Amino acid sequence: MTAPGTAGRLSANWRLAIIGLLALGVAAALYIYGKVHTPDYYISIFGRTGLDAIRLKSLLASVALGLAAVQVVLALWIYRKLPGAGRPPRAIGITHRVIGFGAIIVTLPVAIHCLLAYGVVLTSLRVAVHSIAGCFFYGVFVAKVLLVSSRRLPGWTLPLAGGLLAVLIAVLWYTSSLWYYNNFQLPF
Repeated sequence: MTAPGTAGRLSANWRLAIIGLLALGVAAALYIYGKVHTPDYYISIFGRTGLDAIRLKSLLASVALGLAAVQVVLALWIYRKLPGAGRPPRAIGITHRVIGFGAIIVTLPVAIHCLLAYGVVLTSLRVAVHSIAGCFFYGVFVAKVLLVSSRRLPGWTLPLAGGLLAVLIAVLWYTSSLWYYNNFQLPF
């Protein structure tokens, strides 16, 4: 005989393990594809190549970073951790979902271009961090989508996944857009 609630905890633990494995599987699949894929440095993004492609991707990544910042503020409000904000109106949850969807949509052309044009590259610390963070970003995104639709999971899981997504967008932006905006150098 099991203690009350034990079966629920076990099933929640199993769901978390499966979600974690799926997230790692997505990240690993992107990494493997990026390593074995033959890069096509001349592929375009919305008809732009070379420096024009980098400029456009930096702009889109900056938009994604801004949307991620809004997402963090909205999440803090939803969880009532935003000082002085009070109780969030019902529309905040919907707004949070719509902005999150928009942020992902903005990242997709950038990620697809990076994956097809460059693949996963580990030649320098900046590029390696960027490549690996990009793979993990979409793995964490899959985990967050699955966590949102799961019931009876620990309350920390969704904020952790959302926070990790925001951190990964910041890392991706820092290792690419800021590098571009700072004359192809990272400020340390």
